[in-house]
Amino acid sequence: MVDVARARKLAVRIREVVASTLELQVKDPRLGMITITDAKLTPDLREATLYYTVYGDAEARQATAMALESAKGVLRSQVGKQTGVRYTPSLAFIADVVPETTGRLEELLEKARRADARVHEIAEGAAPAGDPDPYKAPRVVVDDDDPTDTDDEDDDSA
Repeated sequence: MVDVARARKLAVRIREVVASTLELQVKDPRLGMITITDAKLTPDLREATLYYTVYGDAEARQATAMALESAKGVLRSQVGKQTGVRYTPSLAFIADVVPETTGRLEELLEKARRADARVHEIAEGAAPAGDPDPYKAPRVVVDDDDPTDTDDEDDDSA
């Protein structure tokens, strides 16, 4: 079994090699402003999956995907030369959905902020639904034999 730390280091190295090769050696005009965001390796170090983002619209993303597919052989040979591993992993490119997910999360957070502001506006002039003091007051027991009782109501009836 392969050491996980070694696989992680090799994935980082593959990401760096592919990014620099795309920048310096691949001259495909379809290649847009691309960023290699992550690389994952299978435990047997035979397949590498590279995640990328492209600045631009859907057409730019599609053109970049085609350019990456056509440059896969050059990129793999550079990975083999610069990493020095016995078996050069095959490369697969997947468009990273993090920017779209982040945009969707921002929309949801803004919606929650607006809902919170609306709740605070409603709560500004609100009054409690029940008593102003919802806590029960302690019961006071009046003792009839209490000499300090100055209640004259019982004396008037006689």
